[in-house]
Amino acid sequence: MDAAEFRRRGKEMVDYVADYLENIEKRQVYPDVEPGYLRSLIPEEAPLEAESYEDVVKDIERVIMPGAASPACTELETVMLDWLGKMLKLPEDFLAGTEGSGGGVIQGTASEATLIALLAARSKIVKLIQTDHPDRSETDIISKLVAYSSDQAHSSVERAGLIGGVRMKKIPTDSKFSVRGAALQKVLEEDRAAGLIPFFFCATLGTTPSCAFDCITELGPICNAEKIWMHIDAAYAGSAFICPEFRPLLNGIEFADSFNFNPHKWLLVNFDCSAMWVKKRSDIIGAFKIEPLYLKHDHQESGNQSHWQIPLGRRFRSLKMWFVFRMYGLKGLQAYIRKHVGLAKEFESLVKADQRFEISADVVLGLVCFRLKGSNELNEILLKRINSARKIHLVPCQLAGKFVLRFAVCARTTESRHVREAWSHISHLASELLQELRH
Repeated sequence: MDAAEFRRRGKEMVDYVADYLENIEKRQVYPDVEPGYLRSLIPEEAPLEAESYEDVVKDIERVIMPGAASPACTELETVMLDWLGKMLKLPEDFLAGTEGSGGGVIQGTASEATLIALLAARSKIVKLIQTDHPDRSETDIISKLVAYSSDQAHSSVERAGLIGGVRMKKIPTDSKFSVRGAALQKVLEEDRAAGLIPFFFCATLGTTPSCAFDCITELGPICNAEKIWMHIDAAYAGSAFICPEFRPLLNGIEFADSFNFNPHKWLLVNFDCSAMWVKKRSDIIGAFKIEPLYLKHDHQESGNQSHWQIPLGRRFRSLKMWFVFRMYGLKGLQAYIRKHVGLAKEFESLVKADQRFEISADVVLGLVCFRLKGSNELNEILLKRINSARKIHLVPCQLAGKFVLRFAVCARTTESRHVREAWSHISHLASELLQELRH
């Protein structure tokens, strides 16, 4: 959709909303549809090819309006998470379907998803221990709990432990900045010997510093054997798993209890939209369900996603997923991801062709970690000059003690010329800096 069509469609939508408000008294106050009505009205999977905007808008009256805000809000979200789960080829356990025990929900951010998973895991382990040892208090049990994550994990994981009131330990990573099974096993044995209770591990697929991938095929069986909840945070990288060539990065998902990534990061869905799936939704609901009289209704068991999150209120975020999935189609979304990866590879080749620079981590998706060969101070100065010029913006990281620059391809309109212009700018500033240091 170009700018001209966007203006036209925007005006049409304003007219639609105005007409709705103008004629609102003609509509029913309360929907008369039965739970489950929506699933039969739309396909079971996202379309492969793009559909027209007109067809999507027509379906608002056919599919959404009969159910008003609820149950349409809840039901479309459930189906959209099934659509997306199928695009990712998630195990059936994570899909709601019509009879599944798992399912998906939209959280605001990956930070929320991690916190929800940790709190659900905490609730589950406390109840489990108290079943065998009813004399143990919740306070005593929580004081012994310990959660784990990669030393490359996003700070929000550590923050989840802080909010959840449990200690969080960081597992050291290998030369590829990945957590391996042996490293986790070693820490678990030490902590159990010390009388602690391991209960939660957050694996990362696509770490923030370097887009590294924890080895979940090794970590998953350990977590399952030790009865530790494994949550997988793939906030950025998860979008790429809709492409068959990147799906192997998700191998091991079958061992996880919960999984999350952000369509608002790299799948063309506007912020906020963070997709989270659980194998057993009862584990989430059991941690958060409290139902006073004013929240009770006639279809208590048909699905209430307010029990899957921290706030009780919910927005109709699945509508934008529905629009994007249909207007791009799976093939269009895959092409978008592949284009960005290709642009990152193009930037990587430009860096490699310049003997003054080095690549600092494997380039798997749309992130390139690179630096000038030399001191950390040299790279800090270069970064400061790049960002001060305000033509492009880079964010650094520390990898194995080295100050590293990060080039991320993530804008919808990025083209090859932008990548080459960015590299030309970086190269020119590097030349100026090195020339100054030689004099």
